[in-house]
Amino acid sequence: MDPAWAAQTGEAVAQKVLRYRRDAAGWRVCRENDGVSVSWRPSDEFPGNLYRGEGVVWGTPEEVWDCVKPVAGGLREKWDENVASFEIVESITDTLSVSRTTTPSAAMRLISPRDFVDLVLVKEHEDGSFSSSATHVEHVSCPPKPGYVRGFNHPCGCLCEPLPGEPDKARLVTFFHTDLSGLLPRTVVDAFFPRSMAAFYANLRAAVRSARH
Repeated sequence: MDPAWAAQTGEAVAQKVLRYRRDAAGWRVCRENDGVSVSWRPSDEFPGNLYRGEGVVWGTPEEVWDCVKPVAGGLREKWDENVASFEIVESITDTLSVSRTTTPSAAMRLISPRDFVDLVLVKEHEDGSFSSSATHVEHVSCPPKPGYVRGFNHPCGCLCEPLPGEPDKARLVTFFHTDLSGLLPRTVVDAFFPRSMAAFYANLRAAVRSARH
């Protein structure tokens, strides 16, 4: 993959995710529970929705980020029920890579296993926050794989932010922007994401607690 194109694309996606974070317009809350809010608005990228999750996690930003960050062999493969495997296909720089993620079947097997190939940019910011942003790409070493439906992540990512005055807590804001592909009924997709994102936060909180003890 051309490093200059990848760097330019990765930075453009990171800026788009920051715009999602700052833009409060148009979001509709679809699920609120246990301090986690999930909202959505129509995507500008495909005929589906962009979802935003927000919640506070007990743990320093570094501890929370260790559980969330997209690295091969990392903690996320252990606790995130929507990640069956995560591998780095090509490392372009220390912070920019092409990854392949596989997901298990879901929604009582109505959603069959998927795989996603993404350009991923990870950043550590001066204010003590961390972020990752991603978008789908094609890669010569990752053709469609038998047994998986190829899904497509549009500009998406997460931001792990410190809470002023509360060093043992972090705010995690996530953006899921996924075209699952296949012939899935819209009702199945619309029900899956809010429930899945709420479970993501519950499982993350448990993972951080476990890592701290």
